[in-house]
Amino acid sequence: MTESNSDTTAIGGAVTLTELYRRMLTIRKFEDHAARLYRATQIPGFLHLSIGQEASAVGACWPLDDRDVVTSTHRGHGHCIAKGLDVEGMFAELMGKETGTCRGRGGSMHIADPRKGIFGANGIVGAGLPIAVGAGTAAQLRDSGGVVVAFFGDGAVAQGVFHESVNLAAVWDLPVIFFCENNGYSEFSAAVDQHRATLRERAAGYGVEFHQVDGNDVVQVATLQRTLVDRLRAGAGPVIVEASTYRWHGHYEGDPESYRDAAELAAWKERDPLTVLGDTMRGQGLAEHLAAIEREVDAVIESAIEKAVAAPYPAEETAGDYVITPRAAIPEPATPTAGSWKIMHAVTNALTKELADDPTVFLAGIDVGKGGNVYGLTRGLAEQYPGRVRDTPISESAIMGTAVGAAMAGYRPVVELMYFDFIGVCLDQLMNQAAKLRFMTGGAVTMPLVVRTQFGAGKSSGSQHSQSLEALVAHIPGLTVVMPSTPADTYGLLRAAIQDPNPVIFIENRLLYGMKGAEPPADHLVPLGKAIVRRPGTDVTVVSYSKTMYDCLAVADRLAAEGISVEVIDLRTISPLDFDTVLTSLQKTNRLVVVHQAVGEFGVGAELAARAVREGFWHLDAPVIRVTAGATPAPYTPALEKIWLPDEARIEAAIRETLDTRS
Repeated sequence: MTESNSDTTAIGGAVTLTELYRRMLTIRKFEDHAARLYRATQIPGFLHLSIGQEASAVGACWPLDDRDVVTSTHRGHGHCIAKGLDVEGMFAELMGKETGTCRGRGGSMHIADPRKGIFGANGIVGAGLPIAVGAGTAAQLRDSGGVVVAFFGDGAVAQGVFHESVNLAAVWDLPVIFFCENNGYSEFSAAVDQHRATLRERAAGYGVEFHQVDGNDVVQVATLQRTLVDRLRAGAGPVIVEASTYRWHGHYEGDPESYRDAAELAAWKERDPLTVLGDTMRGQGLAEHLAAIEREVDAVIESAIEKAVAAPYPAEETAGDYVITPRAAIPEPATPTAGSWKIMHAVTNALTKELADDPTVFLAGIDVGKGGNVYGLTRGLAEQYPGRVRDTPISESAIMGTAVGAAMAGYRPVVELMYFDFIGVCLDQLMNQAAKLRFMTGGAVTMPLVVRTQFGAGKSSGSQHSQSLEALVAHIPGLTVVMPSTPADTYGLLRAAIQDPNPVIFIENRLLYGMKGAEPPADHLVPLGKAIVRRPGTDVTVVSYSKTMYDCLAVADRLAAEGISVEVIDLRTISPLDFDTVLTSLQKTNRLVVVHQAVGEFGVGAELAARAVREGFWHLDAPVIRVTAGATPAPYTPALEKIWLPDEARIEAAIRETLDTRS
């Protein structure tokens, strides 16, 4: 069902009409039986059916082949079947079985198979649109004629990611068809009450071509799509298509549907997509084909349900599987001692090295191309690697979604979030997409992407440009969080992050960009998830990372003159947390102080304290002490910012406090 139909068969011939009908009937039968299974409690969770919308799904996917990608919605069963997903695996997935398309980890709203170019149904309205932009970017870079169809409903037009995605696709001239299935309702609300501008008018605002089509006539949809796909394969830019259709069932199974009347539904049922095509086929003397297709599809559906019902559920011991892709072991390199360079040069050189070594690596972000980054870290790279260092509009959600879609399509995007504080603008694409897609697809997805960002309080940047938010992203399973402190580690960890098969949030402290240190060799790699002892000691363990690590080292050096031996550990990676290194030190020193620039409540220090009490309780001779920023937003005025930040005096006081318990 994923073979191309754009060149070999004219739309309207017997073979084509028969196959179009078969695909639509398969969707109808699948959805009808899914509804029955749901009522029989054999399908848990939410279920959103697309009965009545079969023609838009089948017609939109008709000219697609294995090069092409679709992104879907929470009402995505029809899109999956139209793109070639087998119904046996889909039924098993809806039932939560191990033999399901996603091994029972995704369910109805998250069903996907990237191996077939199906980048996922999505429980977040509009979230598939920026992912489609990423897939379109990969298709453009690959230059093999691939096209992306991004399905969305009329309700998604009100989402900010719709604007960001269409605008970025237009700016980059990407081969994406934004395909709106306008079924008249945004969940319970009529579409006419949700918007004051038509989709045609919006398309004009983006400078994007627009087409409207009868979404219940599969021949019309397929004919239009074949023309558009052929043009996009030849290099045309994005298009918006609006297909008018109607869902027969409620927003979800169990929806009381008090917001619409029976007469409206009855009127739309008179234009049943299967009846429309069936009448055409009967008019061409193909009535016998219809009966044969019915028997064939019934047999396929019945067999699929039988096998799905008999399939096992996932074993309990697999509950933690597929959260991350196993990463290659990297040995700890020798600490360089020669040469001198700055952390800012380490960032630039790491990016340059990976761009040179791997053609699937590309950079994207606000002002990373012509502007060379706000700190000059990517200066000259756009000229050196044309097309692979890309400026974006100020569209953080589209930037992150581009990384997700491109990673799913086999690229290694490195995208920049200009300030860590801006993560709230685009958190969905990191929290609900990048972090979860490997798990929700049962391991079918790898997500090799890096988000570079920076923070740094201490220079009156104010509450919206100073935050150390690592605990927020470290709390999300599936994300790796890195915060380097030295030039050599910055270079080695950034290279390792780009080569890693998992999503990595790489957080730099801008106040360290000018910090100098020894220069490592070009092949320098530092393992992710491994802390390092920066200074050995025997009396107290101090754990820190990023800029505050230097404050800890300064205090340790000063206390050494008094005979106080402080062991300083640099976490380097926040998640996964290398507690083994901390525990080994704690077994020796019996005391623990944690220092970080983030606020203390629910932070990294709290996690280390909890682990120390649980796993190192019998080694503790004193309470764990945290030295952190105050529990307020970052102040602007230097007078308050100075007392808000942890400093050497507070670190020293904490060390002395924990040592005082010896008396």
